[in-house]
Amino acid sequence: MQTPFRHWRRAAGAAATALAVTALAACGGGDDDGATNAAAGGAPKGDAPAWCGTKDVKLSLSDGNGADTWRRITRRIAELEAKKCPNVTGFVYTDGQGNTQKAISDIQGLVAQGVNAMVVFPDAGKALLPAMRSAVQAGATVIPYRSPPGGKEGVDYTAYVGTDSDQYGVLWGNWLVKLLPQGGNVLYLGGPAGVQQSLDRLSGLKSVLAKHPSIKLIGQQPFNVTNWDPAKTQQVVTASLAKFPKIDAIAADYGAAMDSALPVFKQAGRKIPPIATEDSNQLACDWKKLKPSNPDFELYTNSSQNWMVRTAVQAAVAKAAGGTPPASLDVKNATAEDSVSGKPKPPECDPSLPGDAILSSGLDKANLTAVFK
Repeated sequence: MQTPFRHWRRAAGAAATALAVTALAACGGGDDDGATNAAAGGAPKGDAPAWCGTKDVKLSLSDGNGADTWRRITRRIAELEAKKCPNVTGFVYTDGQGNTQKAISDIQGLVAQGVNAMVVFPDAGKALLPAMRSAVQAGATVIPYRSPPGGKEGVDYTAYVGTDSDQYGVLWGNWLVKLLPQGGNVLYLGGPAGVQQSLDRLSGLKSVLAKHPSIKLIGQQPFNVTNWDPAKTQQVVTASLAKFPKIDAIAADYGAAMDSALPVFKQAGRKIPPIATEDSNQLACDWKKLKPSNPDFELYTNSSQNWMVRTAVQAAVAKAAGGTPPASLDVKNATAEDSVSGKPKPPECDPSLPGDAILSSGLDKANLTAVFK
């Protein structure tokens, strides 16, 4: 879907300020919102950030599968970030719908549409490299982010905006070790089969558990595949409960999908164990509701990091428009909630927001509500 930004900006008014900048900074977004630009091409128009540059840019955001709520929230953040630049003349969003060939075709078609700054969530990994490389050769700036696509920076794509995915697993592992002093069985739920993000998090988790051999990872190897899909997650948890009479804890890539599987425990006559995952409003609300009848149900979350798309947008626009790129393309993460220590805060539930809302996203209530209309 394409939206002409110059008309959208007039209609949006204050929407460009809808991001909670202080919350994003606390999450470590690592971007540069300065108002001056020393790069070739002169200063941005008006009070536009330095990364906007001066050349006209048509921006795109491509998802391999845009159906889940994480992608919808992230798309909104990207749209709002791009509105800060008067020289961003259009925004195109593509959804591969879980089909690798469609994701490839989407990227191939963007150049023909005049897109010269592309942000890509490379769900299909290396399979997307030829399409991204072709776009680079056609003169486009291509910025994959979050999930490593392989390939070579500067050849297959312009630059990569990454995060410390293994650190998720390290933080989860350190928390689980404290809760399982006598050892136990841990079920790890990843995303699509072979996706690098899940493998990296698993690597971090294993690096901690290797020092505690009494804690075992159980289920499908290298991880239990859920496709980050709530229905699939329910199926996987149901099958795991039937197969394993003892599951002492769960680590899950995607908190909103994990939440959908909580009713399965009651259906199986089992108590909910400790869960380490990403934050989700509904998950926090359900933890508060279910904790009294599930005394072992503790909850630890990292920030879901939707806000890291801001860095990817800034990098893509800056490199295409002669702006000043973010100082770092390496986005850091940290603990969001911990029901045991309460630091930096216990699980946070806002019943006035949709259950699928992600409070660490940095979006205000109006925008979070709008995402789910």
